[in-house]
Amino acid sequence: MSQTAATTAIPQQSKAPTGLALFFYRMGKSFQTPTPYLTILGIFLWVFTWWLLCEGLRVDRFDKIPGPVAVSKDLFSTTPFQGVSIFTENYWNHIYVSCWRIAIAFSIATGIGVPLGLFMGWSRRIRDYAFPILETLRPIPILAWVPLSILMFPGFEAPVIFLATLASLFVTTLNTMLGVDSIDEAYFRAAGCLGSSNWDIFKNVVVPGALPFIFTGLQISIGVAWFSLVAAEMVSGDHGLGYLIVDSYMNNVTVPMVIGMITLGFVGWLTSVMVRMLGNWLMQWHVKALALQGR
Repeated sequence: MSQTAATTAIPQQSKAPTGLALFFYRMGKSFQTPTPYLTILGIFLWVFTWWLLCEGLRVDRFDKIPGPVAVSKDLFSTTPFQGVSIFTENYWNHIYVSCWRIAIAFSIATGIGVPLGLFMGWSRRIRDYAFPILETLRPIPILAWVPLSILMFPGFEAPVIFLATLASLFVTTLNTMLGVDSIDEAYFRAAGCLGSSNWDIFKNVVVPGALPFIFTGLQISIGVAWFSLVAAEMVSGDHGLGYLIVDSYMNNVTVPMVIGMITLGFVGWLTSVMVRMLGNWLMQWHVKALALQGR
């Protein structure tokens, strides 16, 4: 048999799916496991418990909270009784303003926190300068910064963005530093023996080795940014989901308050998923390693 015939006789391996095809492939595989069905069951049990306490049994104190039926009626109504639904421009404006503030705050926190954490993990001298300052400021609650931020920054936007950035910055920086600390010393010795410069070691060992911790920190960071943002909007805001929640409470309209809380949870979950997807795309080697371990 000729070499050409032998080559054609060997079945060629099909290419692994990538991009959108990989997304749908993973989605299809996930429905062959109990995970999505348990997720749906968990959501159903949560909504059922909510309905039972607020509208079914009308348990004392819970009967003052709008149940899922009352919230759904207003949320999907073209003429909502308490003024907020998916058909009102005001609702989408609050979401847009909060998302825009989070995008700015998260970008600033990532742009400062990731390099600072990398250098703190890489250089003992930088860590000795910066770590005590971070550890002193980190335990201070975000609400304690509100009066100071209003004095430091003019208007409504800057104080809110500052507070969300500050909370996110600590998480991003410390997780990045821990990521560098987690790298095995053998990699640094091997790179040094092969003649790598400090910049080569930083670029090819420190940054890739810390990426799993960085993206874990970013997922936590964006969640922290959301609840810090909402707390800031409640005190120093004129728009946004946090402002919607506290304004509804002050005006004694409870349905928009619950709508704002549910929307906040959904949007926050969506942004966390986006960060996770970005991390998986940038760390395909890590995803494959976890897949081989069955995780």
